[in-house]
Amino acid sequence: MSRSSAIPTVTRVTERRPPYRSLRIAVLADSDTRWKWGAALARGIDPGCTLDAWFLHGRATPTERQLAEVGAVPDASRTAALTELLDEPRLADADVLVLALLGGAAQAALHGLARAWAGRERRPVVLTGYVGVVYEKLTEGLLLRAGADLVLANTAADAEEFRRILTAVGADPETVVETALPFLAQEQRGYTPDPSRPYTVVFAAQPSVPATRAERLHLLEQARRYALRHADHRVLIKLRSRPGEQTTHIEEHPYQRLLPRLTGTVPPNLDTAYGNMGELLDRTDLLATVSSTAALESLQRGIPTAILTDFGVREPLGNHWYLGSGCLASWAELTEGKIPVADPGWLRRHGVGHPDPYGELRSRIGELRQTALAPLRPHYRADVQGGYLPALLARYGLDAKGEPLPGRATTPPSGPVRRAVLRQARRTATSAYRLGAQYVAPAIRRWGQL
Repeated sequence: MSRSSAIPTVTRVTERRPPYRSLRIAVLADSDTRWKWGAALARGIDPGCTLDAWFLHGRATPTERQLAEVGAVPDASRTAALTELLDEPRLADADVLVLALLGGAAQAALHGLARAWAGRERRPVVLTGYVGVVYEKLTEGLLLRAGADLVLANTAADAEEFRRILTAVGADPETVVETALPFLAQEQRGYTPDPSRPYTVVFAAQPSVPATRAERLHLLEQARRYALRHADHRVLIKLRSRPGEQTTHIEEHPYQRLLPRLTGTVPPNLDTAYGNMGELLDRTDLLATVSSTAALESLQRGIPTAILTDFGVREPLGNHWYLGSGCLASWAELTEGKIPVADPGWLRRHGVGHPDPYGELRSRIGELRQTALAPLRPHYRADVQGGYLPALLARYGLDAKGEPLPGRATTPPSGPVRRAVLRQARRTATSAYRLGAQYVAPAIRRWGQL
């Protein structure tokens, strides 16, 4: 199976039999990163839950390798367009539905599900939130998620701002629940150096930050200089995806393709790494990144963590979110021996080390499940936001009422041959999109600058 292939249906292989009734939690995700967040959130709500994965087919549909890297194995899974999932009985019969989606996809799902579940006596508790820190498009992203039963905020500051915005637009601020990023809800493991292995520095790469080829070459050059200066250290470039794969954001200049283009010799102690970030952190002594949420995972474990300032501290980079953390440093400073020390107060305010970040969420879910849930009511409506909403919903195959547009399937195609043909067509279209995004579009831009 090709790397860009969508995930096939996986039949259930286990049945958990805890001494209490576990929840059935469905996660609707559109990328590997969002699946990781949704799956970890589901396990945080109920460690013994039955977990179903529903993947939206699209540009960032995770490959088998990406899902294996995440390490969260669902009890059942399916990949399809949103219009094919709306009337899926198993989705409607879940106890909890996690929308692990981009804002636009979350809004479309809320509209489509509101239509599909109209008149049902029972429906899942629907919740959504943010995969990482919220440092841009705060109002836009929040209002696209407004209408879910619960909207999760990863920090106390986020929760306060979410409630302020929702109140200002006439939406319900009581839907906001303060939690933490799922990997911050896991048990803390204190960091201690391991003399049995080389001191290991990990650079956590991001698909779109920084964006330009020159900036990314600069980071690689700085990592090379660090490796040359500290020949007894190991330096790893932690990559999110292989060439041809996609995450939520398009990566035009993959680091693995730029590494051979460094002008100097690449020392043997500088290498790339794939795999689960948590497993890599088990052997990390210093983590460096521009603004990846891997920094929070590292800080949760007590690992020295550097938020790189090589390109300044700027909102488009996202590193401004870490102001006051004590973690800001440049690659050059790290090479000279600087070890950042995180501020304990900043860590507490930003959800690191929270003793029970899901206590309130479990309580709210329990309360909602004991009541007759009102129909879903997305904040945006066609009669009010008529210049915006129809085009947004159309991108996901829905009209302004949440109905599938003509020609869009509402149920899975029947017959193994037809399913195979459609799967192959989707794979081909996805591969063509990725080829255009990673090769053709950058080339056209370069030609335009001649």
